[in-house]
Amino acid sequence: MHRLEQLNAWLAATLPGQPCQLAPASADASFRRYFRASFADGSPSRIIMDAPPDKEDVRPWLAVAALFRAAGAHVPEVLAQDLEQGFLLLSDLGSTTYLAALQPSDGQAPDLQHAHGLYADALGSLAAIQCASRPGVLPEYDRALLLRELQLFPEWYVARHKGIALTDSETATLNAAFDKILAVNLAEPQVFVHRDYHSRNLMRLEPADGLGPNPGIIDFQDAVYGPISYDLVSLFKDAYIRWDEDFILDMLIRYWETARKLGLPVRAEFADFHRDFEWMGVQRHIKVLGIFARLCHRDGKDGYLADMPLVMDYLRRACKRWRDLGPLLKLLDRLEPEDVQVGYTF
Repeated sequence: MHRLEQLNAWLAATLPGQPCQLAPASADASFRRYFRASFADGSPSRIIMDAPPDKEDVRPWLAVAALFRAAGAHVPEVLAQDLEQGFLLLSDLGSTTYLAALQPSDGQAPDLQHAHGLYADALGSLAAIQCASRPGVLPEYDRALLLRELQLFPEWYVARHKGIALTDSETATLNAAFDKILAVNLAEPQVFVHRDYHSRNLMRLEPADGLGPNPGIIDFQDAVYGPISYDLVSLFKDAYIRWDEDFILDMLIRYWETARKLGLPVRAEFADFHRDFEWMGVQRHIKVLGIFARLCHRDGKDGYLADMPLVMDYLRRACKRWRDLGPLLKLLDRLEPEDVQVGYTF
């Protein structure tokens, strides 16, 4: 309650004479909280980020917001800030995520034409961010960081979530797979990477909303300088919604062709670009399984467990496609039986 009292006092000082009602705006996997402030006089609603300074640092968020905004991406406008208390007052990009926009309430399959339009917008914004890339601005997505993410899998997914102790031989197999994965990842051309560019962090904005161009982009504070395919994996091998491979290939080809015209450092051959995409996906899926397990067992956020089967399915499919990942596939078979296909297909 003390924290909420602090927030209300800060808002009263920041917006004198503008009383507002606060309501939770979104969930977050971190310690940050978001509130939507509504005003009785009909003024546009605002978003308040509450980032406790002892647990979260808002400065990376502010730095990346400025960087992406300068590139032409639509990120929240910073209206007021208090770094000492960890409060930000932001413009409101609405409450409709891509995920919500693509999941009809009547349970029917999403409109594929609508999806094409939304994802074309998302790729346009991504290309703008990538075109602004330069080294030495964001942290490097280097081998140490990529490997640290992979190590979440044996620690949290295998040992904690599955309760399985790997043998020395299995540990060696896993480490050898990690080395192969990282060799492909680190050979990729590098650009600015959002790092969680997916359906829960892209806001669907329509011209009639008066909120600006689609999409609104959030949750970018962990941005880095790294492999060019990473955000494409986040977008099309999304942990929360499944796309048919034909749709993914169509959108990837469109991106690749446009990227080449823009002078982005994509591979000269699409087959090589697609291989990079697949192997980058393997790194991300392994990491995400570890993160989801950690969110459950360390942080008490078990809602992510429902998304694990889709992530594991992505991982298995890639391991089946690439011979060098065969030993990893055998290890996955030992960890748990293969599940049936899950998620949306259309």
